[in-house]
Amino acid sequence: MFTAITSTFANCFKIPELKSRIFFTLIVLAICRLAALIPTPGLNNAALKAYFESAASGDGGLMGMYSLFTGGGFENCAVGALGIMPYISATIIIQLLTAVIPRLSKLAREEGGRTKIVQYGRYLTLLLCLGQGFVMALGWENAERVFSGFKGELILPFMKEHIWFYRFQTMFILTAGTMLLMWLGEQITDRGIGNGISLIITVGILARLPQAGQGIIEMFFPGPGIESKFNWGHAVALILLLMAVIAGVIAVTQAQRKIPVQYAQRAVGRKVYSGGSSFMPLRVNYAGVMPVIFAQAILMFPEKIFFFLGESLKVKFFTDLARLIQTGEPLYLVLYGLMILFFSYFWVATQFNELQIADDMKKSGGYIPGVRPGQATSDFLHRTMSRITLAGAIFLTVIAVIPIMLGTAMGINPIVSQFFGGTSMLIMVGVMLDTMRQMESHLLMRHYDGFLKKGRLKGRF
Repeated sequence: MFTAITSTFANCFKIPELKSRIFFTLIVLAICRLAALIPTPGLNNAALKAYFESAASGDGGLMGMYSLFTGGGFENCAVGALGIMPYISATIIIQLLTAVIPRLSKLAREEGGRTKIVQYGRYLTLLLCLGQGFVMALGWENAERVFSGFKGELILPFMKEHIWFYRFQTMFILTAGTMLLMWLGEQITDRGIGNGISLIITVGILARLPQAGQGIIEMFFPGPGIESKFNWGHAVALILLLMAVIAGVIAVTQAQRKIPVQYAQRAVGRKVYSGGSSFMPLRVNYAGVMPVIFAQAILMFPEKIFFFLGESLKVKFFTDLARLIQTGEPLYLVLYGLMILFFSYFWVATQFNELQIADDMKKSGGYIPGVRPGQATSDFLHRTMSRITLAGAIFLTVIAVIPIMLGTAMGINPIVSQFFGGTSMLIMVGVMLDTMRQMESHLLMRHYDGFLKKGRLKGRF
C-alpha cells in the first residue's frame, strides 16, 4: 500500500501542469502562514502568547478555538489575527440572502450571476473586517477585561499616547490581512490544487500539531513527582477512537447513492444518437465540511458578546447565558448539533438544484427508470437527496459533538482535544480528500492510477 502511495506521489510530479499547481499551492500557503506570524505594530504580542501558553488560558473555550482556526494568528497579535472567518461569515450571509431574496435567487441562475454574488461577498467581507478589526483593537486595548486572568498591557506605551491612531491602524492592518488571505485563497482555487479557503483553514489547524504533540506527552508523562491520571489503556482507547473518526469521515465523504439514468435513442438533424444507461452520483455528505465550519463561525462569538454585555451593563442574565454556551456545556452542544443539521440541509438547498437537473435530463432525452420526466423527476431527486442528507448530517453531528463530550468528561488538555477532536478531524480529512480527488482527476487524464482507486464505496445499484 505504501509503495502504491509513494508511486502515486511520484506520478504527480511527472505531469508538468499538476506539478506547477502543487508548487504554487505550497508557496501561497507558506505566505498565508507568514500572515499568522508577523505581529501587528504597537502591540506586545509576547505577553498574549505567554498567556495562551499558560494554564490560565487552558479553558478550551472561545479563545482557544478562535486561535486554532486562525493558525495561532490571534495569540500572536498578527496581521492575520482575524483569519479567514470574516469571509466565511460573509459567505453564510450571502447564501442566506440568496435563499430568501428573489432578486438574488434569480441572479444566481443567470449567466455570470454567480460572479456578481461572489463580488457582493467580497464587499461584505470588507465591511465585516472593518467592524471586527475595530472590535478586536478595543479588545486588545482592554486585555484584562477580555482575557480572564491576564495581567499587564498589550499596547506599547508610546501607542497609548495616540490611542485613536492605534485603533484605526490596527483596524486597517487586520482588514488588509484578511483580504490578503481571501485573495490568496481564491488564487489557490483558480491556479493551484484544492479549495483555497478550506486549505488555509486546514494549514492553520496543522500548525498546532507541535503544541498538541507536547500536550499528549504531558498527559501521560507529566513530569517527576507528578502522577498521571492517564494510563496505557487510555492511550489505546484514544488511538482507536481517532482511527474510527478518520475511517468514518473517509467512508461517509466517499459514500454516494447512484441513481440510474436511461437515455432514449434520439435524432438530431441527420445524426441518430443511440440510447444508453448511466447513473447520477448523489453524495451522502453533499455539503462536506462546510456545515461544521459555518456552525463554528457562528458559535464563536455569542459567548464573549453576552459576557461583555453582562460585565458592562451589570446584568446577571447575560453573564449566566454566556456560561451556558461555553464550549462543552450542554446548551452549546445542543446548539452546535442543531446548527450542523441546519447548515447541511441549507447547503444542499442552495447548491443542489433538482429543478434544473430534471429539466436538463428531459432536454437530453434522459429519464430515471420508473419515474416520469419533468416535475416527477424533480420530486424524486428532492426526496432522495433529503433522505441521504439526513444520514450525512447526523453523522457530522455525532463526529463533531461526541469528542467534545469525551474531552470534557475525561479532562483532556484543551489543546489536544481541539486538535484531535471531531471538528478538526472533519475539516482536515475532508479537505485532504477533496484535494486528493482533484489531484486524482489530473492523474486519470494522463492514464495514471489515482489515490482513491480502491477507496470508493459501491452505490446501491
